[in-house]
Amino acid sequence: MATSVVHGEPLTAEHSRLATSSELDPGPWKAWGAYLSERAWGTVREDYSPDGTAWEYLPHDHARSRAYRWSEDGLAGYCDSSQRLCLALTLWNGADPILKERIFGLTGNEGNHGEDAKEYWWYLDATPTHSWLRWRYHYPQRAFPYEQLRVENERRGKDDPEYELLDTGVFDDDRYWCVTVEYAKAAPGDTCMRITVRNEGPDTATIDVAPTLWFRNTWSWEGDRARPSIMRETSRFVARHEHLGTMVLNCGACEGVAPSLLVCDNETNTQRLFDVAPDRPAFPKDAINDEIVGGHAATNPDGRGTKAAAHYALTVAGGAEVEIRLRLTPNMSADLAASFDDTMRDREREADEFYAAVTPADLAPDEAMIVRQASAGMIWGQQFFHFDVARWLDGDPAQPPPPAERGRGRNSAWRHLNAHDIMSMPDPWEYPWFASWDLAFHCVALAHVDPEFAKHQLVLLCREWFMHPNGQLPAYEWAFGDANPPVHAWAALRVFEIDGCRDREFLARVFQKLMINFTWWVNHADSEGDNVFEGGFLGLDNVGPFDRSAPLPIDGLLEQSDGTAWMAMYCLNLLEMALTLASSDRAYEDIATKFFEHFAYISTAMNTMGLWDDVDGFYYDVIRDGSETRPLRVRSVVGLVPLFAVMVIEPDLLARLDRFQDRVAWFVTNRPEFCASVSQVDGRQMRTDVPLILSIVPAERLARVLRRVLDPAEFLSDHGLRSVSRWHLEHPFELALASGVARVDYEPAESRTGLFGGNSNWRGPVWMPINALTVEALRRFDAGLGSGFSIEHPSGSANAPVSLGAVADDVTRRLVALFRDDVAGRRPAFGDVGRMQHDVRWHDQLLFHEYFHGDTGAGLGASHQTGWTGLVIDLLLRRSAQITGRGWVVR
Repeated sequence: MATSVVHGEPLTAEHSRLATSSELDPGPWKAWGAYLSERAWGTVREDYSPDGTAWEYLPHDHARSRAYRWSEDGLAGYCDSSQRLCLALTLWNGADPILKERIFGLTGNEGNHGEDAKEYWWYLDATPTHSWLRWRYHYPQRAFPYEQLRVENERRGKDDPEYELLDTGVFDDDRYWCVTVEYAKAAPGDTCMRITVRNEGPDTATIDVAPTLWFRNTWSWEGDRARPSIMRETSRFVARHEHLGTMVLNCGACEGVAPSLLVCDNETNTQRLFDVAPDRPAFPKDAINDEIVGGHAATNPDGRGTKAAAHYALTVAGGAEVEIRLRLTPNMSADLAASFDDTMRDREREADEFYAAVTPADLAPDEAMIVRQASAGMIWGQQFFHFDVARWLDGDPAQPPPPAERGRGRNSAWRHLNAHDIMSMPDPWEYPWFASWDLAFHCVALAHVDPEFAKHQLVLLCREWFMHPNGQLPAYEWAFGDANPPVHAWAALRVFEIDGCRDREFLARVFQKLMINFTWWVNHADSEGDNVFEGGFLGLDNVGPFDRSAPLPIDGLLEQSDGTAWMAMYCLNLLEMALTLASSDRAYEDIATKFFEHFAYISTAMNTMGLWDDVDGFYYDVIRDGSETRPLRVRSVVGLVPLFAVMVIEPDLLARLDRFQDRVAWFVTNRPEFCASVSQVDGRQMRTDVPLILSIVPAERLARVLRRVLDPAEFLSDHGLRSVSRWHLEHPFELALASGVARVDYEPAESRTGLFGGNSNWRGPVWMPINALTVEALRRFDAGLGSGFSIEHPSGSANAPVSLGAVADDVTRRLVALFRDDVAGRRPAFGDVGRMQHDVRWHDQLLFHEYFHGDTGAGLGASHQTGWTGLVIDLLLRRSAQITGRGWVVR
């Protein structure tokens, strides 16, 4: 990665803006941004039902009429960092029953493969300060088939493919609108908005465009909050807020015609939803919808309220486009046109310069595009997250009390959690809330473009208003108490490295909090005290024959290969942190010793307590019943996680930290039974002239595990490593239970079981985070073992053995190839979607899916899961000669 400064000066204009931001203070340029989610309906925060049915309590049909309690949503949304004032796109094609104000999708009970957005939109460009943003949406000119999508997907079973919007034929004959929204900041708080509407169809068509400005409803819940206001004036809206001050939205004419300015209130239409005549307001949240779609006066004739829209009724010839210009600014006397063109041009040029600076010159153009669009998606995925759990459980003073069941239900043990932050979301529609292990991976990718934001996110999850008093990190909104893999120490190290290994204060802050979290893990997930861990589903949903978070359907205790290996990896990550900090503060040497020894105990248990199967040469979960162990012989990602627990320490570092080195030497001499995981040991003596390798998997077992991992008939696909071996296609694993037979076979695409969640699949598809960790492990083993270790790749190919570094390069190539054109000009991630493969208007607009088909590479799951799939950024930049080899050895 290119450095951000040259001779003390920022490299680009965007780097100069970033220099005003820190982990503790985001600075003025980040005070506004694309912080508005694509969906607030159907979220846990908005669920006040007695039984926790969030999707049903506030469904899509209610969203246009119901004021949200905790957050807002919109198309191409933009707001201030506290989401007080929001700006977003609204459209109507003249045929739909409602305005298009938000993305439509199906709930888990409506979709045959779980929650799923049924629209086409893309995050095409963004800078880290949100000084330049580009978003695109394809909107049918025919009536949007809401009911058809719902009925057909509900009819289909899990063995059937999903029924997508393109399948309905609504885009046939190119009868759709391509709508592009761009934001460019003239200054902090002064934003130009350009909406380009192109008629892709053959005939003249009409469209209504209504960019919408509104205040998040903060006044209906407590009864004593000051009420903001939006006033209509000639060609503009004036918005006033007690804390935000005055903001003006100037609305330019389009094709010489000024818009109609409509105003209502962001309050619930109780008459429509509950058949309750309201005391107020007379012009509720859906009044703009009713006026444009219904064709009758419904908004406030006085032009005063808390929600407003500039309504443009446009007629556009086939193949032509029109442009709408707006400007949101605190300057009451600002002229819309003043510097508008210069601002748009300059911010786009500066975005080009920024990405040229952070993207190595040796990347192919297609790869540079992948880096830029993946980065854009991750920046658009930075969303305002507001959730006071105690207030949510107890209810608001000005509202009816919530059902009593809530006090014992979801998240009731997390009353301390009180979030009011910009956070990195896994997906702004399907997962519009943080997920802790997803976020850790996000930070590694984001650190290449905005290391201060990445550091802020990792510190934030460890703060006292997030971390549980017992030391647990919150998992995700649906169940904060679930256990996700402990990858935050790993992420902090990688962010520290990407940022130039300079910010030791950040590393120390994270380290101190993660020691508390580590203790929680030891106390929570090692019920037998034998250094073999449980942990539950650990983010892997349906990877096993039964739900690993529920009581076992069979006698015994489930001891987990992945749970134990994650803890060993956690030990090594904290050891690396301690050694890094000890280089400047030797007080950390003692705690480094603690994590070295704890790793040795866990690693020994991993290899001696039945998790290693010497017949198969693989690691498995086991059911322990007394002294008997029964392996669950599922060749899955569960058995790959032990590879991740590997660390290489240079002898020079050991020599500098002599107290740590002496303690390691004592341990090797006096506790040799725990030192199989410590390389470079000769008898009971430790060599000090070669790198020290700590790993769960010794070299002789490493070769056996990798023979399976690199076998195309098992884990290795053309597009990365599968999450379950393809061997199970012909050899499914079966486990007899009292209730029947539990089964795991190879499922390369969407999940066919609702075992846990049911909307994601860990039984065969390619997942980017596991692949990225495997690539890193291969590079670490290569750095430690060097030329003395090579392996046939792929297994069974009869190719000459190659280094593990070469294997890592090849796996990286396969992962990047998901998004690159192949020799036939097809991007594997697009699967068999003809539009995306062959239509130039769709082909270069990338989607970064949650996971990918284990055989074809087709994108699956959440379609905008740029979060951890954004790790392709890190893979591409680390492949560059500029940073290859850094981070694999602790020096």
